[in-house]
Amino acid sequence: METISVFLLLAVGSTLTSPADASNESLMYPYGTAQGDTKNPKSDDGTSTKIITAVPFSFYGKKYSSLYVNNNGVVSFGVNVSQYTPDPFPLDLGSPFVAPYWGDVDNTRGGDVLWRQTQDSAVLSRCTADINQYFPEMSFTAVWALVATWDRVAYFGSASKKTNTFQAVLTTNNEIAFIILNYADIQWTTGIASGGHPRTGLGGTPAQAGFDSGDKKNFYNIPGSRTPSVLNITQTTNVQFTGRWVFQVDEIVIGDTTEKSKCLE
Repeated sequence: METISVFLLLAVGSTLTSPADASNESLMYPYGTAQGDTKNPKSDDGTSTKIITAVPFSFYGKKYSSLYVNNNGVVSFGVNVSQYTPDPFPLDLGSPFVAPYWGDVDNTRGGDVLWRQTQDSAVLSRCTADINQYFPEMSFTAVWALVATWDRVAYFGSASKKTNTFQAVLTTNNEIAFIILNYADIQWTTGIASGGHPRTGLGGTPAQAGFDSGDKKNFYNIPGSRTPSVLNITQTTNVQFTGRWVFQVDEIVIGDTTEKSKCLE
């Protein structure tokens, strides 16, 4: 397959525990209404309003100036995404998006979907430091970021207290663009409309993690996607920071990372 530039360090660490754990606090970028976040409405398969970005974001060679934060674990460019059962990548939809954890979230049953675009100096300094740590061959200075967080969200048809907490951070210096995917606590993979069990949130068609260009050939699947193994995504990484995946997404290059990624499954 063709993929974007992917910086793989391939390390597996210890299991993360609860959203309040100190290790998770260092993993997640600050979020919540106190940080200026907007909450998506409580709506099954809902989405944010159209977000006009202050700075264009480059994704697979194209620049986008609008995006949506969708309740079902997707940040999409140009159009919203209400689909709740994930399809395998590459998609036939033609809609480019980043999927930190594409599954059937139902925030009417619990949790919040929050987001903010920001040029706050503290957030940009953190983005800059993280990217330069993971990609030391380049000098990167962030000028914009989007922080999208799914905080203790339940699944559709839930008859349990299981929730997921994860995050997508998009950042750019006006030309080079990165995504940071953070997984603090993952307890379910599937809503009941996707074949999951109401009491376990498992089975059926599990969540998809990765991103897709919409051109039917350029995409990346985080290992374990759409399999029961995606439940263990908090124990994986490509940057030696358990629960975090980081990718450069502005340029298209030819390269198959499948063999390298197998060791994370």
